[in-house]
Amino acid sequence: MDYPLLNVFWTMLWFFAFALWICVLVFVIADIFRRRDLSGWGKTGWLAAVILLPLLGVFTYTIIYGQEMGERTYQEAQRRESLQQGFGPSAVRATQGTAEELAKLADLRRQGDISEAEFEQGKRRILT
Repeated sequence: MDYPLLNVFWTMLWFFAFALWICVLVFVIADIFRRRDLSGWGKTGWLAAVILLPLLGVFTYTIIYGQEMGERTYQEAQRRESLQQGFGPSAVRATQGTAEELAKLADLRRQGDISEAEFEQGKRRILT
């Protein structure tokens, strides 16, 4: 136990600071590739700046494009949310409604209330 408690806290602090730095670096690199208004050479230049001079490159990029980074992230989140709504609870309810209608139709056929041809016609109507 030659490692004092204060050194444990400092080690933890540096570890989490390094993890945070990696997260910020990945976020900035992802934003560079996500941008549509930047040409290939522009992306290459920013990527080189971020990789070769990481501290200066990341700080410069966030100072210049920080507001736009937030807007792009927000727009991407809204786009994903709107896509998920198409497959959300309403689609599940529609599927359950279709399954219930098919089950009722099968019960009517089983009881002899409708013929096989009527069952097939009703099934086509429900599924389309």
